[in-house]
Amino acid sequence: MSTMQATTVNCPNCGRTNRVPVAAEGRPKCGHCKQPLPWMVDAGDDDFTEVAERADVPVVVDLWATWCGPCRMVSPALEKVATDLAGRIKLVKVDIDKNPRLSRRFEVQAVPTLLVLDQGETVARQAGAAPAPVLRQWVEQSITAREG
Repeated sequence: MSTMQATTVNCPNCGRTNRVPVAAEGRPKCGHCKQPLPWMVDAGDDDFTEVAERADVPVVVDLWATWCGPCRMVSPALEKVATDLAGRIKLVKVDIDKNPRLSRRFEVQAVPTLLVLDQGETVARQAGAAPAPVLRQWVEQSITAREG
């Protein structure tokens, strides 16, 4: 692992603060209670392969922009989904204005554009905002269809 960056996450189970690497093998767990932690990180043109495509868990990619109102609405919903599905998914946020290569690669025509990647392969895609329960159902269907 060459990316040594980490983010801090509060454990939804015990409330303790944990450092979680942006790229790592396995799934992050709380150092105190050992419960799965939500894995939410930012990635860009230079580290997307390491952060998102090499993940051991399915990755929900949020392609967003700072000027996008629906993006600001969907962000907390995605964070709730990542918390609810801790240990099962990784949420990777990509600012398309700062990362034009990824925007071109995924042919982003509207933001937010959401992807589910499994071992680097796109298995689901949708554009636009939705509430957390709808997003969770979409993510769960996408990863269950891939598992089965």
